[in-house]
Amino acid sequence: MIELRPFAQIGHANHGWLDANHHFSFADYYEPTRMHWGNLRVWNDDTIAAKSGFPPHPHRDMEIITYVRSGAITHRDSLGNQGRTAAGDVQVMSAGTGITHAEFNLEDETTTLFQIWIQPTRTGEKPGWGARQFPKGDRSGQLVVLASGYDEDVDALKIRTEARLVGGTIRAGETIDYQLGTDRKGYLVPATGRIEVNGVAANARDGVAIADVETITITAHEDAEIVLVDTL
Repeated sequence: MIELRPFAQIGHANHGWLDANHHFSFADYYEPTRMHWGNLRVWNDDTIAAKSGFPPHPHRDMEIITYVRSGAITHRDSLGNQGRTAAGDVQVMSAGTGITHAEFNLEDETTTLFQIWIQPTRTGEKPGWGARQFPKGDRSGQLVVLASGYDEDVDALKIRTEARLVGGTIRAGETIDYQLGTDRKGYLVPATGRIEVNGVAANARDGVAIADVETITITAHEDAEIVLVDTL
């Protein structure tokens, strides 16, 4: 089963400093058929104005992944962690038993990012944060695991759930396969470019919900940047 969720049909809220688009029910956007996809609970497509951001606020029992598409985001939290994550890089916050954090665009330009929340399959642990550079050149023509709850993904950022965040860049005319498995769910968004997923056409920022599929075949009709969550 592959369901296209066009960008124009997902939730939207413009707060001035924040232009937010919600693939799943979030804040004031409620769509009962889009509460989650397996353990994937939130996929927000955010545009954050320069010199603005999210003031300190708490979380618990959630794996929160930020994939920066352009610009940069600066993180601070109640554990004393602080870091700047730039375009193409990833940060992960395991909220665990509770953490307060703030996210600000301290740049002179707009920042765009995907913020992805996945429900943990391990709870009751201390909170944590981490970030890593993932140069896009290293992902050319392939999908690379960026964050994972599986020990075998040794180069990925660690999350406390049976899921993976996968990313890659594909040139126009290229096709790549990803082994998902019929017992898992996938949610794929092209950050840029026009693609097909098992023959279903998708444009930049559309969502593609995938279930009961052994192999995902992605064909790029334009140069594309792909982000995929593979989860239970």
